[in-house]
Amino acid sequence: MAEIYSQGRLWFKVPETINIRITGRLGPRVSAKDLALMAVGELGADGATYKALEYTGEVVEDLTIASRMTLCNMGVEMGAKAAIVPPDRTTDAYLEGRARRPYRPLHSDPGSYDDEMEFDVAGLEPQVAAPFRVDNVSPVKDLEGTEVDQVFIGTCTNGRFEDLAAAARMAEGKKFVVRTLVIPASREVLLEALSTGVLEVLVKAGAMIGTPGCGPCLGAHMGVLGEGEVCLSTANRNFPGRMGKGSLVYLASPETAAATALHGSITDPREA
Repeated sequence: MAEIYSQGRLWFKVPETINIRITGRLGPRVSAKDLALMAVGELGADGATYKALEYTGEVVEDLTIASRMTLCNMGVEMGAKAAIVPPDRTTDAYLEGRARRPYRPLHSDPGSYDDEMEFDVAGLEPQVAAPFRVDNVSPVKDLEGTEVDQVFIGTCTNGRFEDLAAAARMAEGKKFVVRTLVIPASREVLLEALSTGVLEVLVKAGAMIGTPGCGPCLGAHMGVLGEGEVCLSTANRNFPGRMGKGSLVYLASPETAAATALHGSITDPREA
C-alpha cells in the first residue's frame, strides 16, 4: 500500500485469452450454469490461471445478459482474471437507458487467442459440482438420489430474475419437501419478482425469501449449514466450510435446484 500511495500507480500483466466457442443448441432445462460448470470441469480449477476467457459461438450469442453474467461469473473458478462475452445487439439493448456515457464496443483481434476450445453442447446434460471442488463436475444422473437438507437459489451467480422465474415455473402448484431459501441478487430483481408473481409462487411452494444480496453462500447469515448438513446451491463455490463448518455443498443450476427441492434429493430437472 505504501508503494501505491507513493507512486500512484499499479502494475498489471495483460492476461492472454482463451477462446471458448460453444456451438449446438441447449436442451430443455439446461441453462448457462450448466455451461459454466461444464467449462470448469473441462479446464479444471487452475486451467485458466492469469488468463482471460472469451465465450463465443451461437449458443452464447443467444444467451440473455443475465445468463451471460452467470457464465462469466464462474471464470474465476478456473483461475481466470476475467471472463467476457463480446458485446453485440443484446448488450446494446441492455445498456440502453443504463449506460451513463457513450461506450465503444471492443472485440478481440483475429488470431490473438492464446488457446481455443470448442464444445458442441447439443447433448449436454444438467451438471453438478460435488464437494469439495468446483471442478469436480458430473452429469446430474451420476449424483441423482443424493439426499439434501437444504436448497439455496440465489447468489451473484444465479440470483437474477430469470433464475427465480425458472424455479417458479417448476414449483407452481407443488410443494418443496426440504428447507428452501431464495435470495434475489438485487432490489431490482426483488421488485420484478414481486410484481410478476414469481415470489408468490415460490412462497406458496414453501420457500423462504431473504433480503437481496449475499447470504449463506459465504457462511454469512440466514441458511448457514450445520455440522453434517448437505445443501444443493446455485452459488459458485463449494469448498470445505464455505456454508458452514462440516457441511457439504453441491453446485447446480436453478432448474436442478428447484427439482431437488421438490424431491428432497438431487434430481434431474428434465424429469421433475
